[in-house]
Amino acid sequence: MNDIFYMKRVLQLAKKAIGKTSPNPYVGAVIVKNGKMIAEGWHKKCGGDHAEIDAFNNAKSPVKGATLFVNLEPCFHVGRTPPCAEAIIKSGIKKVVIAMKDPNPLTNGKSIAKLKKAGIDVKVGILENEARILNGAFIKFMTLKMPLVVGKCAQTLDGKIATRTGDSKWITSESTRQFARKLRNEFDAILVGINTVLKDNPCLNAADKNKTIKKIVLDSSLKISLKAKLFKGCSPQNCFIATTRRASKQKIAQFEKKGIQVIVCPFCKGKIDLKWLFKELAKKQIMSILIEGGAKVLGNAIASGLVDKMHIYIAPKIVGDQKALSSIDGLNISHIGKAVLLKNIEMRFLGKDIFISADILKK
Repeated sequence: MNDIFYMKRVLQLAKKAIGKTSPNPYVGAVIVKNGKMIAEGWHKKCGGDHAEIDAFNNAKSPVKGATLFVNLEPCFHVGRTPPCAEAIIKSGIKKVVIAMKDPNPLTNGKSIAKLKKAGIDVKVGILENEARILNGAFIKFMTLKMPLVVGKCAQTLDGKIATRTGDSKWITSESTRQFARKLRNEFDAILVGINTVLKDNPCLNAADKNKTIKKIVLDSSLKISLKAKLFKGCSPQNCFIATTRRASKQKIAQFEKKGIQVIVCPFCKGKIDLKWLFKELAKKQIMSILIEGGAKVLGNAIASGLVDKMHIYIAPKIVGDQKALSSIDGLNISHIGKAVLLKNIEMRFLGKDIFISADILKK
């Protein structure tokens, strides 16, 4: 039983919170005394006890003299809850093992310094890479004031999302589509373009009915109808329409009267300025976005350098038609050496379909 063993358990606990704590990070905690784990805890929801406090509350014996393992530096500031650094000092914990520093400027090393000043032994950097991957959205949100963005597409082996006639139901299997819907639970928001809404009229709900997911539509001329399915079964304030000055002020007022949030965006090369929009969405505490369609929206986001990761679902089918619709459109790459590269590729079979998760290599 060493530091790595206990930190692996901490990360397992932290993963229980995926999709549940935004805009807070995923944090787990383990308390070890005399070679035995005497408590575990994790941060379950924004505004609830932090992982360290949850572990203290679950302790089976006094924690004085014990070692606390946590994947993120304990908070230093007063927020929705009191600072954990102060609670750790008062608890009598003698050692704290931390995977990574908190990127939040309000903490960012301050708790580590405070714990050391109080005479507590502090060790930082155990499984740091794993910890950073887990809280990638939180890190980007805190350091760049931008959401983590994942692009999703479901395609044939030759990269098509529909035939030349527009027929697309269904490329992947029902079980694969259910898997994709479950992954929505991990995000704060789903984003689609107006053409996807007009063609498919999707609901854009999370698989978990208790999950509040925000819905974002790119609609530069405000073509969307108030009767669209995505507005049903959810709070209007969780629906965002990104439009431009092309939109009718009267129609904007109609949507705002319903409680729907309309964001009038500037243009960038004749399209909605996605970088500007994403910064505005981050101000509204949206920490992660899943782009679900369509091909031009995804292509524009990738071309703008705004997509961090790809989720690609591939069905063992071939359309074989140059005029069929491709999964990503608009990059206009003339030399293969300038193609977008992926890294950290993970692949798994979903029945006969294939799921690929990969990071986009930023140039």
